[in-house]
Amino acid sequence: MRFTAPLLALAFAAIPGAASAQEIYGGIYAHGVDTPFTFDTNEGGIDAQVGVRFDEIEALADVQPYIFGSANLSGDTSFVGAGVSWKAEVGKLYVRPGVGLVIHDAPSLRVDPETGMRTDLGSRVLFEPELAVGVDLDERWSVEASWVHISNARLFNSEQNPGIDMMGLRVNYRM
Repeated sequence: MRFTAPLLALAFAAIPGAASAQEIYGGIYAHGVDTPFTFDTNEGGIDAQVGVRFDEIEALADVQPYIFGSANLSGDTSFVGAGVSWKAEVGKLYVRPGVGLVIHDAPSLRVDPETGMRTDLGSRVLFEPELAVGVDLDERWSVEASWVHISNARLFNSEQNPGIDMMGLRVNYRM
């Protein structure tokens, strides 16, 4: 969290004055979940995530811009980012895919001492696809199970792309 804390503070200092903020959210995530999209970075622990979604942009098929931050409570990789998401609703249930970019504070070079493989993330700026499945509890509150992935997609370093997956629950509040 070397530079993530100041970035989080700066990003969220604008929240109270953001007239177009539509929704705030927060959640708890398992960090470094093993999925087919990553290999072991020797990271783990719990992440606390907070974010803001802004008004939908009708001209862009109702996508919602968002900003968010994720702090790893064990001292592993934390990050801040921005992106867009879209909400597909069926009654009270919905699916929310999203994509963005993040800046992280992981080491720029990290090697697993046992295997000799690089486990750093390959670039300071990473892609951030995410997918949530949620339910509206009422007009203002909803709950989502979500997956958040960060990696360089081998665009910045074709030799390696470990990435990190987080899975967890978040609560949303519509303003």
